[in-house]
Amino acid sequence: MWIEPEEVLLVGALWVSERANPFFILQRRRGHGRGGGLSGCIAGLLVGTLDVVLDSSARVAPYRILLQTADSQVYWNIACGSSRKEITEHWDWLESNLLQTISIFDNDEDVITFVKGKISGIIAEEKRLKQGEEQEEDSGKFREAELKMRRLFGMPEEEKLVNYYSCSYWKGRVPRQGWVYLSINHLCFYSFLLGKEVTLVIPWMEVTQLEKNATLVFPESIRVSTRHTEHYFSMFLNINDTFKLMEQLANIAMRQLLDNEAFAADRSLPKPCKTLKNVSTLKRDFDARAKNERYRAMFRLTQDERLDGHTDCTLWTPFAKMHIVGQLFISNNYICFSSREEDLCQLIIPLREVSIVEKADSSSVLPCPVSISTKNKMTFLFANLKDREFLVQRISDFLQRTPDSSCHISHCLVLRITSASLSFFCPQVPSDSTYKGRHYHSGLGPGTQSVCMYRTSRTRELVLNGIPECLRGELWLLFSGAQNELATHPGYYGDLVEQAMGMCSLATDEIERDLHRSMPEHRAFQNETGIAALRRVLTAYAHRNPGIGYCQAMNIVTSVLLLYCTEEQAFWLLVALCERMLPDYYNTRVVGALVDQGVFEDLTRSSLPQLYEHMQELGVISTISLSWFLTLFLSVMPFDSAVLLVDCFFYEGIKVIFQVALTVLLDNMDALLSSSDEGEAMTVLGRYLDNVVNKQTVAPPIPHLHAVLTSGDEPPPEIDIFDLIKSSYEKFGSLSSDVIEQMRFKQRLKVIQSLEDTAKRSVVRAMMTESAFSIEELEELYCLFKSKHMTSCYWGSSSSAAERHDPSLPYLEQYRIDPVQFSQLFSALAPWVCGGHTTTLSSRLFRLLDQNQDQLVNFKEFITGLSESSSDPAYRRPFSPGPGSSWACPQEAESALEATHFFTEDEPEGCLTFFHLCAVTEVKDYRYYLRMWAKEKEPKKETIKDLPRMNQEQFIEFCKTLYNMFSEDPSEQELYHAIATVASLLLRIGEVGKKFGNGGKMQETTSQTLPISAEQEEEPDEGTSGEALLCQALADAQLEPAVLQTSDEENKDDTESSYSVVSSGSLLCEDIAHDTVLIGAEQRQGSTLDVDWSITFEQVLASLLTEPVLVEYFERKMDIQAKMATCKAQRVVERQVSSPSEQELMHHST
Repeated sequence: MWIEPEEVLLVGALWVSERANPFFILQRRRGHGRGGGLSGCIAGLLVGTLDVVLDSSARVAPYRILLQTADSQVYWNIACGSSRKEITEHWDWLESNLLQTISIFDNDEDVITFVKGKISGIIAEEKRLKQGEEQEEDSGKFREAELKMRRLFGMPEEEKLVNYYSCSYWKGRVPRQGWVYLSINHLCFYSFLLGKEVTLVIPWMEVTQLEKNATLVFPESIRVSTRHTEHYFSMFLNINDTFKLMEQLANIAMRQLLDNEAFAADRSLPKPCKTLKNVSTLKRDFDARAKNERYRAMFRLTQDERLDGHTDCTLWTPFAKMHIVGQLFISNNYICFSSREEDLCQLIIPLREVSIVEKADSSSVLPCPVSISTKNKMTFLFANLKDREFLVQRISDFLQRTPDSSCHISHCLVLRITSASLSFFCPQVPSDSTYKGRHYHSGLGPGTQSVCMYRTSRTRELVLNGIPECLRGELWLLFSGAQNELATHPGYYGDLVEQAMGMCSLATDEIERDLHRSMPEHRAFQNETGIAALRRVLTAYAHRNPGIGYCQAMNIVTSVLLLYCTEEQAFWLLVALCERMLPDYYNTRVVGALVDQGVFEDLTRSSLPQLYEHMQELGVISTISLSWFLTLFLSVMPFDSAVLLVDCFFYEGIKVIFQVALTVLLDNMDALLSSSDEGEAMTVLGRYLDNVVNKQTVAPPIPHLHAVLTSGDEPPPEIDIFDLIKSSYEKFGSLSSDVIEQMRFKQRLKVIQSLEDTAKRSVVRAMMTESAFSIEELEELYCLFKSKHMTSCYWGSSSSAAERHDPSLPYLEQYRIDPVQFSQLFSALAPWVCGGHTTTLSSRLFRLLDQNQDQLVNFKEFITGLSESSSDPAYRRPFSPGPGSSWACPQEAESALEATHFFTEDEPEGCLTFFHLCAVTEVKDYRYYLRMWAKEKEPKKETIKDLPRMNQEQFIEFCKTLYNMFSEDPSEQELYHAIATVASLLLRIGEVGKKFGNGGKMQETTSQTLPISAEQEEEPDEGTSGEALLCQALADAQLEPAVLQTSDEENKDDTESSYSVVSSGSLLCEDIAHDTVLIGAEQRQGSTLDVDWSITFEQVLASLLTEPVLVEYFERKMDIQAKMATCKAQRVVERQVSSPSEQELMHHST
């Protein structure tokens, strides 16, 4: 590429001149290319090592062009290139456009000035053409590093580099110094030290564990684990920054595995005021994402909230009469404050509530203050702001874009009536509820009735002591952030209910099944009013989020929400739970709950190691934790007690659930350690939780679903829920949200990869009885197939990722590939080596397998085709969905495929041909009986008699296809003669069939067929003309092209072979005119097909079996393991189409 001219003083150091003229020199860096003898090789090794260690190769391309003048010792670097092709193009342009012009200049300074101005103009024009592209934001050094990554690892342009770091990779006990490149989808490492090259490529989707640790052998290192190996990287300049970026990239990969969400760069990211050195646009994007996620989690904000910036400041708190030091956060819809000291004070001010923002008078006591007033007459005073003018301007800009929502009506009449009827069934409120509510309000401080409430340590104490019944729903909305969504989406819930009304789906069926299981002991859900309200909320959410739909346990949580809130409020609380507070808990595979189950196991291991070991032996932790976390203890604890945990959960988040769960185990440690089996341990925990009571409630007790587990023994003592919560904070209160998130990341990798392994095992079990492959072979094939699918998801394809992946389908039908990827797998794994015709054969097979014609095939269809092509005996192959599928229309092709299925399933695996019927004693294993049992339940399929007859033109193409298959076989000549013999025999059979089988049709088809002369009919060898045609066809197949074409029309006709026409899935029989040739290059438009000549499948099969060499070829077993090993040995990434080699370009230039 052209670069801004820069001075070069040392021209010969580390560089070799390859071309020169009076004004320009083309140089190659030592260590690139060949030549130079022994000294050149040594110099190249040294330069290559220095380039890798010092990263000079990221700044200096291997080729450059220098500007020189005769009287000057100073050279100017004007162009560089990563390949000889690129630099040669620049050199040719200089010689063609500048060399003759500057040769007439008398002054060397004029030459330098002219060339520098010309190069600067070219660069400016290139930048103008690239405006709007993200590449222009990246520094030149980073772009060079990205080009180097693509060159070293063969990555396409779609693979974006995020950042790269200098580090050491431990290969055995020896560290290799090099560079690790972190791209969107891969972790890559490259090292070149004194001739030894180390290249490593790890897809993020294969990472099972990512840890930062420090040991004696690997000091301060990062361990990257996959299913089969571990990799250690150390000696980072900033290991924390590297590890955080690795975590983000691995998380994106896991998200893609979970729900097929591909990474999308943030196009609305604000541009920096200047180009940041060595920081890419994507790195800035990832940093912004990390800050946004932390900001949203800290203040319970929605996923579309974007942090604009933050600054240090102080906040005046009227309740404490003091200034609190903390940080002010500004986003598109909120102004938030968090104290530096944890839990001291937190504040959320929605911009829709702000009425006035103004600068107050500064003083020595209160420097640079800003006053913010809200519509409910509250004023917040921030001070010690560094850039007050800019802050006020940003807030003003956001306020102008904030819609005025002061007059919206949140409930329609129907929902308000429903809410009123539900409130009748709420727990009985004591007579002093009003007084207690007022006391609670005064304890919470100013702004309790508003979303702009101060959240302090005093607030937490009040929540832990229980929220009054009359305030519970209101405070749940505030603490969870659901109040903000309720206020900004008026009428949204009502519209959802109307849209979902009457719709039937899997989710609605599951909802109906679970409605009457939702707190049946409570009066609110013992009548149709409460059941209908619960149905509407769950159905509306399933309609809003079809990715989750409905999951068991959602009904229990929602029924509790409806006891204290209106339907619309309960709906938004459910949104907050499922999408923010308990992420991925309620999807189809309850991934979030499984992740937190793993976190709980880790916490138990570190806090209660002795108990952990015993409970792991019993398998108790995995059993209890899911029910505890999914329902927030509502299903295992009396209602009046569990609802207090829900109070704490909405304020503190998931940490309180972990704390209480650990405390329950600690309180029952002795009894659990003495338990001898899982049932006994479950009984101990069940009895304990059943007796957790709320002694402060005055409402009549609600019977719990758990049966009394005392079995006549002395009843266990009661445990006060307030004592349990207090004890959990005293013993495990040090547990922080940041620690939980770190542990969640570690477990998320394990859980998702474990689910993928489970899916693979399910697929293998399902396909084991339908294919001839072993379990190990099916597992390897599944991994290869899935790898192709995932590659298409992140490197682009003709179809979107959502079209390729449908989680609602069975595992073996979820992943799908397109024709290009199918062709790649077919070429690598299929038994037929067909040279240049492999692509054609794969496209035919793909069209036959693609039964729904969506241009995608799933794993089941892929294995069906590969299994038949890999293991079918001779009498199945000629008409299997591959080379023999030369049918005239898709309907016939489908019939052939169904017939192939019939033979595959009906014939015993041991019976290869009729030659073996008397010699082979079949051993029937369990798979044979599974197949036989499955056949009894299937409808009767077509037989070979239902296969369509093959006409003469199709038969010729069939023979040509077979010859193409044999073209690279060691027995090529013998196979060719065998096919010629079989073809000659079949042609005679067809001619004889015309006389005996089609005699009655001769009169009817006279107008459609060419007249057959009497001389020909009287000839004894009636197949002579057919044999000549066949020989010519085989000659064409062997010596393609046989003759030179003389016209464009003939060129067009000759390309219309069965490869491009007859197998086309879009070509229907009824759309083909009678005078249109479907197959073969010998016939031209205007000719007619010989409809009388035809042969049957039985005739082809019998003829093929007369040639032992053909029988041996088709019965030859293929070593699929070797082909899969070769396929796996190839690089994980596919290289782009390679450019001409350097030697070719050098030869061309000379």
